[in-house]
Amino acid sequence: MSLSAVHGALSSLKSCQADLNTGMDIVTDVAMDLSEAQDGGDHPDIQALKAVMLECAQLDREINCFVDTVQQVTAEARTQQPEAMFSLSAKVKEHFTQRVAQLSDADLSNHQKVVAFNDGIRNSSQEVNNESAETMEALGQDITVTQSQVNFTCPLTQEEMVNPVKNKKCSHHYGREAIMDLIRTKQKQKKKCRCPVIGCVNSNVVESDLVPDQMLRRKIQNQKRSNC
Repeated sequence: MSLSAVHGALSSLKSCQADLNTGMDIVTDVAMDLSEAQDGGDHPDIQALKAVMLECAQLDREINCFVDTVQQVTAEARTQQPEAMFSLSAKVKEHFTQRVAQLSDADLSNHQKVVAFNDGIRNSSQEVNNESAETMEALGQDITVTQSQVNFTCPLTQEEMVNPVKNKKCSHHYGREAIMDLIRTKQKQKKKCRCPVIGCVNSNVVESDLVPDQMLRRKIQNQKRSNC
């Protein structure tokens, strides 16, 4: 087995992982639709979807663990004799099994997609409960549209967000791709990433603080559909 073949297999696995994450977004959208229709997040179907999300989160975590394990083992193999390649598969299996055994199911609730799922259900319920306030919309429709457009704009690109994420520390939103590019750039410069929102005092934006905002993403999509 060549290392190039290993890297090719990992690339394919990461592509599957991207599809898995897309599927988790779809499950969240379906659950939010049910929450809005059923006026709450306690419906049995929503709880079943939550179980699906936890299973997907576990698979996503194990893929990350497997990729890290393969990268670690292959990095060690480069420094050893060529014969070490023959035991590569066995070493990966051994290390992966050990790492998975140390994982806790309780941590799955902290998976970004699961957090976004729970936030989406909660926000959907609040949205339904606050529908009576929307009677004021007709009086200030222009103001409402303008405000929505501002909220939908990424502070980095000044363009409408596609995959908005919310910062748990300062509650500001950014386009995921834009903020991750900024974080990586600052890491290369060995600097902390400051929140790009003017006036924000958050001086250390890190990936673990970013949570996908499914409710905002749905609002952006709904506005696009209404403008078509």
